[in-house]
Amino acid sequence: MTQSPKVAAFWDAPTGSWQYVFHDPATMKGAIVDPVWNFDPLSGATATRDAQKLLDYIRETGIEVEWVLDTHPHADHFSAGVWLKQHLGAKTGIGEHVVKVQALWKDIYNLGDDFATDGSQWDHLFADGDRFMIGNLEVQVMFSPGHTMASVTYVVGDAAFVHDTLMMPDSGTSRADFPGGSSAALYDSIAQIMALPDDTRLYVGHDYAPDREAACMATVAAHRAQNIHLADAPDKAAFQARRDARDATLPLPKLMLAALQVNIRGGRAPQAESNGRSYLKLPLDYFEERTGA
Repeated sequence: MTQSPKVAAFWDAPTGSWQYVFHDPATMKGAIVDPVWNFDPLSGATATRDAQKLLDYIRETGIEVEWVLDTHPHADHFSAGVWLKQHLGAKTGIGEHVVKVQALWKDIYNLGDDFATDGSQWDHLFADGDRFMIGNLEVQVMFSPGHTMASVTYVVGDAAFVHDTLMMPDSGTSRADFPGGSSAALYDSIAQIMALPDDTRLYVGHDYAPDREAACMATVAAHRAQNIHLADAPDKAAFQARRDARDATLPLPKLMLAALQVNIRGGRAPQAESNGRSYLKLPLDYFEERTGA
């Protein structure tokens, strides 16, 4: 019998981000996927509003959270993984290729030698094909590069958390133009996800809700039939041309240069300076200005 985790989705409207708590109903053991640490770019203020909602749900439901899982270092929001780890005693995990993202952005930010690019900011780095148990649920890790060099999908029975590889079917697929991204790799990753059983529930990382309520899940079969970037079965070259052309019109995410500084640290602010306060910095003129379409 196919395992079926119970999934609760939590929406962060300002960043268009979905966060998840899933658990095994038989044992009440579970995990968190991609939690949001709130950040206001105008004031520089941080908050744990979203993470507290997850924590309240977990405590009210009686879930024993064993893992806080990142699918990749996000460009749209800060990760609340460390805060939730501290409150729940859970382990943190991410795909092993995060070390490549750390090395890339260490150079972009000109971080000092004391910044480790070995992934030690997480408790565990997952390799492609790794399997681990949460209660009676087996979690399989699928390396899914393209959006980033480090992206992974967590397949849990009839559910899969596909991060920023796919959007909802009416929005297509996710961009592949960030440093280290690749539309060719994205195509291959999507093909692997589409090979999952038709009724697999695919939970996306973002939704920007065009003319409808925000949504977080569609099945493999629905994506094959309705995804606007996949429905006409483009070959790899056609997909790349479509994806690259679309990406060329998109401005960079407004929080990217702030978020990556935190997320390559596993959800930690940069080390506090002599006055006890942390600071973010911007690499001037590293990226070209994009105004969008």
